Amino acid sequence: METHNIHIVPTRNNGWAIAVEGTGGATSHYPSQAEAIAAGAMKAKRDKVELVIHGSDGAVQRTASFDQTIGP
Repeated sequence: METHNIHIVPTRNNGWAIAVEGTGGATSHYPSQAEAIAAGAMKAKRDKVELVIHGSDGAVQRTASFDQTIGP
């Protein structure tokens, strides 16, 4: 199964967006980075993928792994 990591990215209008790799664009928009991170973390946990948080300059600030694969 192909995984699509989730990115928290700045928008042109000083907001924040959740962008899923491979989808070609933002899937939802938020007024603050904190709100976008909270929503993105929930989605990353559900999808068991990486959450990649970008700063206002677009550079990666940090990542969080929610890949909880269990088993051999």
